[in-house]
Amino acid sequence: MRQVVLDTETTGIDPAKGHRIIEIGCVELINRKLTGNHFHVYINPERVVEQEAIEVHGITNDFLTDKPVFAQVVQDFIEFIKGSQLVIHNAPFDVGFMDAEFSRIRPAVGLTNDFCSVLDTLQLAREMRPGQRNSLDALCRTYDVDNSARELHGALLDAEILADVYLMMTGGQTALNLASHGKDNQGGSQKVEHQRITNRPALKVLRATADEEALHQERLARVKEEGGHCLWQDS
Repeated sequence: MRQVVLDTETTGIDPAKGHRIIEIGCVELINRKLTGNHFHVYINPERVVEQEAIEVHGITNDFLTDKPVFAQVVQDFIEFIKGSQLVIHNAPFDVGFMDAEFSRIRPAVGLTNDFCSVLDTLQLAREMRPGQRNSLDALCRTYDVDNSARELHGALLDAEILADVYLMMTGGQTALNLASHGKDNQGGSQKVEHQRITNRPALKVLRATADEEALHQERLARVKEEGGHCLWQDS
């Protein structure tokens, strides 16, 4: 099973108003294990990045001037996500931007659902933790995932953090620092695998002594004298 954990950064919050993707970060999971294979690119949006967005991710207009436009990276991006299940936190936001970018390409290349399925971890978290805060930072605190490097939002860093959160939410564990690993995963990543113990010796049972049993009965009698009762004796 191949999954791609994905995050984007954008010029603003609404693709319907012409806002564009400026960064894409993806990390690959195969059979619930991080492979070290990732896709990361900054994109010239061919428009101004709003100041409110810069304050979130720190990506400036000057930084993006020499970056490729989306049409120049779209084929590599499609090849990376094609046939996978995308794992995205608040998927409608990212997929909405991706579909808007795909729609601008001529000849047409299709939309996100033409290439892969999508799992929304925000919706999953809301089902697992109803009534609780389910932002990525809140989930990091809940599942003890280190996000200390996350002073600003960044697509690749957030994708790495989300991968760890997703695996913890759904019963697994993995390692961080994927950005420094090559495709052969020689960066020394570690994983924790849960195995059922089948050769464990029987637990030793320590029974109460006669003196301890007598003291226990004496205590129960005192509870009754004081107007209390013991449910297990009543039954």
